[in-house]
Amino acid sequence: MTSFDVVSLPQPRWRRILLHPGSLLVIGFIWLALAEVVSMVLSEKLLGRDADHHIHAPVQILVALWLILAWKLYKRWVERSADTELPWAGAGREWAAGLAFGMLLFSAMTGMVALLGGLTVTGVGGVGDLAAMVAMAAISGVGEELLFRGVILRQLEKMVGTWGGLALTSAFFGLAHLGNEGATWFAALAIALEAGLLLGAAYLLTRRLWLAMGIHSGWNFTQGWIFSVPVSGGKAPEGLLLTARHGPEWLTGGAFGLEASAVAMVVATLAGVMLMRRVIRAGGIVPAPWTLKRRQTKE
Repeated sequence: MTSFDVVSLPQPRWRRILLHPGSLLVIGFIWLALAEVVSMVLSEKLLGRDADHHIHAPVQILVALWLILAWKLYKRWVERSADTELPWAGAGREWAAGLAFGMLLFSAMTGMVALLGGLTVTGVGGVGDLAAMVAMAAISGVGEELLFRGVILRQLEKMVGTWGGLALTSAFFGLAHLGNEGATWFAALAIALEAGLLLGAAYLLTRRLWLAMGIHSGWNFTQGWIFSVPVSGGKAPEGLLLTARHGPEWLTGGAFGLEASAVAMVVATLAGVMLMRRVIRAGGIVPAPWTLKRRQTKE
């Protein structure tokens, strides 16, 4: 020990600019997007596509694992902070809980659509597209949660507070699905409300990403493999249960799939509201910076 006090030197200007939430939002988004796109393109060049013209299922799972590593490298090299969003401690428990919740939630919603006459089970398909659906659930759950909740919501919250960050992230998430096959403005609205709120609340409740990743993967896997309906548009996969949808698009979701159903919007949005109530009770709401300045001025 010495008698000299340690004085922390101010960070250089370039470092302060780099660590601004707006800068980190852009850098983090580009970092993860490139990590996914480049790895997918390289794997396609080296291995080609499967018989259904999709990236091979094992490759997609490996890319999902690579994205987790890319996230940890980003936290270490760019933000230079501890990885509190994807810690290994408790990861399996939180991910499994989210997976079960997502599967049960989608199954409950599908049951309601069936009771309303919008879906019938026509047979059993067996294994079907199991490997493809596992891979799809893995890459979508990991990749989209890292981008939208890990990067966008986390940084927007610092700039506009929890409510503003949640609203903007949900809107971006809905708009991002407009490019999918069968997408409509109603489908984008449904995704923004049901998934944006639910998955955002799952992150805000734990301040970690494992729960949200599990919910996302469980939701997608259940609709694609268990009920054989399109996952955010496209062709309906062959899953465990062969199903047929009947009736108006507000009930069945049309070509986009059941998640564009008004029933899904109500069920998942209510689940998101329930999680947000827990966030509020736990004191997890971050006020917008300008409201803090007003309070400080009044005091």
